[in-house]
Amino acid sequence: MSDNATPVAVRSPRMPARLMGLSLAAGMVLFVQALAPVRAEGPRVLTCTFTAGQIATYENGKFRREQTSTLTFDIGDVDLERQVAALITPRGRGELRVVRAINANHFLEVVTEGFLNITTVYDVGTSVFPAVHSRHLGLLGQPVGAQYQGECRART
Repeated sequence: MSDNATPVAVRSPRMPARLMGLSLAAGMVLFVQALAPVRAEGPRVLTCTFTAGQIATYENGKFRREQTSTLTFDIGDVDLERQVAALITPRGRGELRVVRAINANHFLEVVTEGFLNITTVYDVGTSVFPAVHSRHLGLLGQPVGAQYQGECRART
C-alpha cells in the first residue's frame, strides 16, 4: 500500500457480539417475565369440591381401585406473594405451601407422617377454577394413592 492510499474503515468484530449479548440479555429478561405467574393477586379463600376420583390401595402385590366419594374443603388465607395458605376442614386447620406455576397454583400439605396431599387449582376462570387433588400416603404399611377431579370457587 502506498503512503497516499486512503485508509479503509475497519469494523470492530466486537460490536456485533456486544449487540448480540445485549439482545440475548433482553430476550432472557422477557422470557423470565413470561414464565412468571400472570396474576400476583387472586382469591384469598377457595371452596373446593371434588365429585369424581379414584383411590388405589396396594394389597397382595397389586393395586386395588375404587371410586371416591365427594370431598370438600376450603383453602383460606391464600398469600401468593409469601407462598402460604391454610387448609380448612371440619376437623381443623393445616398449613399449606404454595408453588406457583403458569396459569395454576399448587397447594402442598405435608402431613405429620411425611405423606403429601397436593391440590392444583388452574387459573382458567374468574370465580370457578378447575382443580385436581392428589393424596400420597400409606395405611398400615400399604401404599395408598387417590386422585380427585373437581373445581374450586372463589369466596369473598
